[in-house]
Amino acid sequence: MTSEPAFNIRQNIMVPMRDGVRLATDVYLPKDARGPLPVILERTPYGKQKPSRSEMRVGETQPMKRAALAQAFTDRGYAVVFQDCRGRYDSEGEFTKYLSEGPDGFDAIAWIAAQDWCNGRVGMMGLSYAAHTQLAAACLAPPALATMVLDCGGFSNAFRCGIRQGGAFELKQATWAWNQAKESALAESDPLIRNALEAEDIHAWFRAMPWSKGRSPVRWEPEYESYLLDQWSHGAFDDFWKKVGIWAAGYYDQIPNIPVALMSSWYDAYVMTTFENYAGLARKADRPLALIMGPWTHGDRIKRVMGDVDFGEAAPFDGQVATSWLDFRIAWFGRWLKGETQADMPRAKIFVMGGGSGARSEAGHLDHGGRWIEGADWPLPGTDFRSFYLHRDGALSTQPPASPDVSLTYRFDPLDPVPTIGGALTSGRPVFEGGAYDQREDKRFFGCKTPGLPLSARRDVLTFETEPLVEDVEIVGPVSIELWVTSDAPDTDFTAKLIDVYPPSADWPTGFAMNLTDGIFRCRYRKSWEHPEAIAPGEVFRITIEPFATANLFKKGHRIRLDVSSSNFPKYDVNPNSHEPEGEGRAPRIAMNTVFVNSVRASKLVLPVTPSWRGA
Repeated sequence: MTSEPAFNIRQNIMVPMRDGVRLATDVYLPKDARGPLPVILERTPYGKQKPSRSEMRVGETQPMKRAALAQAFTDRGYAVVFQDCRGRYDSEGEFTKYLSEGPDGFDAIAWIAAQDWCNGRVGMMGLSYAAHTQLAAACLAPPALATMVLDCGGFSNAFRCGIRQGGAFELKQATWAWNQAKESALAESDPLIRNALEAEDIHAWFRAMPWSKGRSPVRWEPEYESYLLDQWSHGAFDDFWKKVGIWAAGYYDQIPNIPVALMSSWYDAYVMTTFENYAGLARKADRPLALIMGPWTHGDRIKRVMGDVDFGEAAPFDGQVATSWLDFRIAWFGRWLKGETQADMPRAKIFVMGGGSGARSEAGHLDHGGRWIEGADWPLPGTDFRSFYLHRDGALSTQPPASPDVSLTYRFDPLDPVPTIGGALTSGRPVFEGGAYDQREDKRFFGCKTPGLPLSARRDVLTFETEPLVEDVEIVGPVSIELWVTSDAPDTDFTAKLIDVYPPSADWPTGFAMNLTDGIFRCRYRKSWEHPEAIAPGEVFRITIEPFATANLFKKGHRIRLDVSSSNFPKYDVNPNSHEPEGEGRAPRIAMNTVFVNSVRASKLVLPVTPSWRGA
């Protein structure tokens, strides 16, 4: 026999929004509730009755069902509300990704606050898109919103992180649209639509980019194709991007002064968003904030292996930051919704990767290891931002170049882009996925033509390395790369990737080049994000590439490496070098791209070194 649930549930309440569209909402209430209660709300496009994949503890293989998650909170005196986003599952309306979540979230909170079972205090939680829905609502300052737990999401500025990055388009948006269109209302109502979407060869379509209206694997679901192509084609930072739902940076001063927990991880797609939100929300000095950064891929906080790298026993959230993610939220909401006394937690809890043996585990993974540290703020107080200069002979050194006239030129063919091998990615399946990997071509990765060959062997990849380190070097914080460049094309991209290079060993005969973080810069935006401009013939200019922040211990004997190129596909769309409108590059051309590495135009990598390292 199954036991009776310890809560009352009202399913598919159709809650009206300001425009009359009704959103399907489930409400869970404790059976023995006396008087109004604090409420926990999650708004999701993934199905309010479907379990979130991240609701697991270490050792579990199946996520907690929605009813069980609700009961964990109703048992502690909360009402719990799960709601389908507009145009998804049981809700009415048209789905336009991200842009309805501000007003819909505000209206949902207002409806909750007006119910006799609500005491006027609402907390929000949720992973990824369900984090985006939280911050979108907060930008409109709903009076009943009392706290948020932003888990791997909540756009600070989707132009800088989440939709575009460095001017390039993040192709996770393309895979997400194709995958989620199969769950759209149209696909649910018409099996032929769903079957057509399923029948598309997404790998073949990635080789046929750019997409256009009616020429994409998403064409069977016009709503999804339309919003995707809108995002892709809007390259300049104009009013298209300055909207509630994708631009919290414009609303930080309007967001209520409520406690916020922010969590992400080094191989998540929302690292920059998380740190920009931390800085923006910290403008109110008395706001309680918690910042958590693990070594994981998107939402995979119970794992220790990301890609081909094992980050050690300390890597999972459980047992390190709290006993579990559920227990963390129970404590957080207990403190900020019910006033329960809780032990203070550090402002920043950061996982520093590295320090492992470097051996191959029984499962075949690199033992990179890592440990948790605590900080009073971000970036960590006392960080030394150290410059490492690029040299013509491939050296990476704290000593600047001596020659006044040295540069390196390579040929960038957009029809032969550098393949993406891991990184800070999400939502890319079945084409690509994130994590830490040896930067070597492998048949597992889309676009690899010469399995076994390191990416550094490509003619369009410039590699710069330190000498083997004579002592450990620890970095924790933001990373930047300043390049002096030119191109014979009217537009092109430059990419940069930071790598921890293991020396050759018995387990890794040619070493292991582990990716840490990477970034991109589209040169039409070199003067302004708002006003793109073609590169003039012979023009030399400086750009700054901003990879995501990271935290890593480079052990003695390792090398710090920087790879510079002009593509990282399919993580980002490929620049056709032709200065055609964004997303419409049907006439690609080869570019001869030059990086200056001399005393007059010194290109450099800037790393956030912890104070203990003296440098060389």
